[in-house]
Amino acid sequence: MQDPFYTKEKRKKTSSMLAADAWLDSSLYEFGQSLGRGWTRFQDFMSIFHVSGFKRLFVEIVSDGLSFFAIGCVLMVALAVPAFDATATGEFNKAEDYSVVFLDRYGAEIGRRGIRSDDSVALADMPDYLIKSTLATEDRRFYDHFGIDVVGTLRAIVSNAGGDSGTQGGSSITQQLAKNLFLSSERTIERKVIEAFLAVWLEWHYSKDEILKLYFDNAYMGGGNFGVVAASDYYFGKKVQDISLAEAAMLSGLFKAPTRYAPHVDLAAARGRANLVLSNLVAAGFLTEGQVTAARRHPATPIDRVADANSPNYFLDWAFVEAKKLIEARNHTTNNFVVRTTIDTTLQKYAEEAVISTVREGAEQYDVEQAAMVVTDTKGAIRAMVGGTDYGKSQFNRAIVSTRQPGSAYKIFVYSEAFEQLGLTPSDMITDRPVCIGDWCPQNYGRSYKGTVTLASAFSQSLNTVPVTLSIKTGRDTIAALSHRMGLQADYPVTRSLALGVASVSVLDMTSSYAVLANDGYKTPAFGITRMTTLSGDPVFDLDPDAPRERILSETTVANMNYMLRGVVTGGTGRRAQVPGVPALGKSGTTSSYRDAWFCGFTGNYVAAVWFGNDDYHPTNNLTGGNLPAMAWQKFMAYAHTNIDIKPVFGVDFVPEQTIIADADADGTDTDILERPPSLTPEAARKLVILANMFKAERETGSITTEASAPLPTAVEEL
Repeated sequence: MQDPFYTKEKRKKTSSMLAADAWLDSSLYEFGQSLGRGWTRFQDFMSIFHVSGFKRLFVEIVSDGLSFFAIGCVLMVALAVPAFDATATGEFNKAEDYSVVFLDRYGAEIGRRGIRSDDSVALADMPDYLIKSTLATEDRRFYDHFGIDVVGTLRAIVSNAGGDSGTQGGSSITQQLAKNLFLSSERTIERKVIEAFLAVWLEWHYSKDEILKLYFDNAYMGGGNFGVVAASDYYFGKKVQDISLAEAAMLSGLFKAPTRYAPHVDLAAARGRANLVLSNLVAAGFLTEGQVTAARRHPATPIDRVADANSPNYFLDWAFVEAKKLIEARNHTTNNFVVRTTIDTTLQKYAEEAVISTVREGAEQYDVEQAAMVVTDTKGAIRAMVGGTDYGKSQFNRAIVSTRQPGSAYKIFVYSEAFEQLGLTPSDMITDRPVCIGDWCPQNYGRSYKGTVTLASAFSQSLNTVPVTLSIKTGRDTIAALSHRMGLQADYPVTRSLALGVASVSVLDMTSSYAVLANDGYKTPAFGITRMTTLSGDPVFDLDPDAPRERILSETTVANMNYMLRGVVTGGTGRRAQVPGVPALGKSGTTSSYRDAWFCGFTGNYVAAVWFGNDDYHPTNNLTGGNLPAMAWQKFMAYAHTNIDIKPVFGVDFVPEQTIIADADADGTDTDILERPPSLTPEAARKLVILANMFKAERETGSITTEASAPLPTAVEEL
């Protein structure tokens, strides 16, 4: 009988999952044991290399060094990528591939731009002392290094630290060639790294002699010359094979700073540099002191390049860029062109004299170093352009770069828009009182307010609150739009302070803008080229003087603005710009912190804008536009209006004095001959103006003396 309390247990079936689990556990265990045994064996093996004490310090240094070396290799490869890209095309930098001869408005040559290059002379045919002079000065270890002269670089660093920076540079010839062929002239660490890689690349692909030949043919030598062959002809009128040791030393001295040491710019500096090259020849062991003595006693003398040095170089640089645009737009196959410009060399000399002399007179008192001026006729033809005080020291053209703020000279756009849009007149009254736009509250120059004044009075006194009030009524966007239509080229943000001239402008653009008022309200962009032909005479470009012009301002607005601009000169901030016998109009401008000072204006004959300031933007010593800029403007206009017919200005009630001409001999022949007025130097013109003013003053006081013994004033004696 079955036990009722007995329960049969069910037998568990074996599972494959249990077996897999057991296998996995055992495998992991065995793997862990194997790793442990392997790690133990590795430790036992590495214990062989275990060091302690001084040996351990040495090992740590080597280990860290290898780590940093590996990191450096990766970094250098990354930095080398731009160098690989530069050489990928296999093409070198193209030098300026146009040759342009520039003529003034009367057809006389005033300069050339473009390349003078000749690579036809083999290295073996060049004088041995030219090669040695270059190597001694630029790279004495040229034939020993791999493209980067480590020893020479360290020596240059030590030399520069000791204050001797003129003996030898730190870059090898190969590095300099790499820069000339592939890179720009910017001074950055990145460019120097790329330059080093390119130097090594050149050494791999070219022989030393080939590199030296490329260097001699592609280096810029000043005066628009590329290569020693072209420079030899330009400076000495000789083939490079025929130059003397002294001339070779002068050419070798140009590689470091061709503009500074160019003999046609500064002969004394060029000879001093050549003498240093001769010393390098002796120091390098290439020549003895006795062999260079004759060259020291009889330094090289370049052929006369006075005409080039006195050329309107700032204008020519700008005109060359404009000429290339015209050439490229017409796809001409020839590379040689002749360009007729609008420049007047006499007015150019007047402008240079006015700017440079005024800067010299006020440099110390006002802490100002630079100035620029652009002069056009009332139709926009550029008659003079001064881009700085010394082209030999700096080729940066401050007249064409839109990086300066015009201050109150900008207010012509504000008032013109108010006249156009609101129908105001100069006699309308407005209140000079505090005004704010948000949290910005401008103040007048004297931090005081005039109360109710006319628009003409506010303009002549250059009150700040009035144009801000007008800008609120007209809208600032419309003012900016008008300024661009009148002549400003650069874009700038439209801010609350726009009415006070917080915008980026150039001297050239300000001249074009004021020319609109001088040209009865028509758009008057400045231009400098009237005709271009190929060297063989084929026409390329002709300016159409009768081309229709866009009207920008109404005649009423022009008359109102000219009336107010005249008031600035006669009784406002521009009184120093008055020119006796000439209807002068203009507006001064001074920016915050006195960083920029302007005077822009015109007569019936010429339009001119003048800027004073510093290249590094540091403030002047309280220089205002009504001071030095107005004085320079007045000097030029006084020079420029001698011996010419004085033209009236629309909207200005001014009658020029009539010139009294003696009656001609009845029996004489009256023949009209078209000829250029006689040219006066700026100094002679200045003395004539002084003399005329003295005669006028004597006539008005009635104290003219007839005594033969009366001494002449100093200015007259010098004349």
